[in-house]
Amino acid sequence: MAQAWRIIDRTETDEGLLDLRQRGQKDFLITIAGRILMNSSANRSEIVLAQLACAPLQQVPQPRVLVGGLGMGFTLKAALDSLPAAAAVMVAELNPIMVSWCRGPLAPLTGGAVDDPRAEVVLADVAEVIANAAAKGKEQRFDAIILDLYEGPYEGDQGRGDYLYGKKALELSRAALRPGGVFAVWSEDPDQAFEKRLRSAGFSVHRQRPGRGGRRHVVYIARKEN
Repeated sequence: MAQAWRIIDRTETDEGLLDLRQRGQKDFLITIAGRILMNSSANRSEIVLAQLACAPLQQVPQPRVLVGGLGMGFTLKAALDSLPAAAAVMVAELNPIMVSWCRGPLAPLTGGAVDDPRAEVVLADVAEVIANAAAKGKEQRFDAIILDLYEGPYEGDQGRGDYLYGKKALELSRAALRPGGVFAVWSEDPDQAFEKRLRSAGFSVHRQRPGRGGRRHVVYIARKEN
């Protein structure tokens, strides 16, 4: 008989209770208002997202990467594993308890990636970080922006996620990237309207669905066309 999930920590948010649940030694689950956000045993697409985004940066002397959303830290860990020693990775996370969890019970899942000397976690809205980078000089821009949020670009089509995935937001993301920079986005499903907006904003677009069988999410890798 499978072990039951037990809540090991929780906090109230504007969207409802955010829970961290554990089953056994290595299985973790994060839910919000009873909705599953992420599962430690289902991280394939998050890892591939970071790997593909960072692969072109292997030869960049001091690559600068922005990750939107900390989650359980798998995307950050995959980015760090794919980048050179001189890289700098900024993670924008809204909820401080996520950082605490990644430094606490979730730390063994990623080898404590949040405390890697190349990583910096800031408590901020990633949209604001992108807008600030776009408005400042070249030294503040990024070689890659990775958005690994629990609601993907489909929300932009519904008007709720326009600040990240809408026309103006994509223009800002492009401006926040250095020449040839990568804009990588996780999505639950393919989104042709989003792909069209990416191309209109000046990106080349590649779509992948990592893995075989089961629930396969979508990874968008867009390159800034010079």
